[in-house]
Amino acid sequence: MARNKAPSLALEPAQEQAALLMLQRFLDERFELQLGTFEVQEILDQITRELAPHYYNKAILDVQAHLKDRFESIESDLWALEKS
Repeated sequence: MARNKAPSLALEPAQEQAALLMLQRFLDERFELQLGTFEVQEILDQITRELAPHYYNKAILDVQAHLKDRFESIESDLWALEKS
């Protein structure tokens, strides 16, 4: 089975704008660090490059485990339906 190229971990424009505002507000409220949009964009880009792939891969592994359990359950149900 051929694997597709890894998907882009970019946000939709509205999601990115909301993330920027949230990050900017967090830095100001928590650390009294008032950064401009450019600086906050750099932080968000760094987080996206360095951290997001780890969370994405963890989510993929969690879904794989869940689907494996579901398929095993379905397979068991099908065996129970077999006629002798």
